[in-house]
Amino acid sequence: MTLDEVTPRITDFIRESFLDGDPKGELTEVTPLLEWEVLNSMNSALLLNFLREELRVDVPLASINAANFRDVASISKLVSGLTAVPTEGV
Repeated sequence: MTLDEVTPRITDFIRESFLDGDPKGELTEVTPLLEWEVLNSMNSALLLNFLREELRVDVPLASINAANFRDVASISKLVSGLTAVPTEGV
């Protein structure tokens, strides 16, 4: 998946799931999700489940870190990169 495909889906999920639809439109691609406490342990688990179920991306444990989940842009880049990697045995 490309960044253009992934970014709006992740943004919409975060808006609807964690920001009550973001009525003020404050969420951007560079909003600091961890700093603003949008992503806490429960929300991070929900986001990882969304990535796995809806985008069909399993994020490796080693990739679950503050740098990769800093903002929507970082998450999108991670997801896009993981979908570009061919799986072994296929």
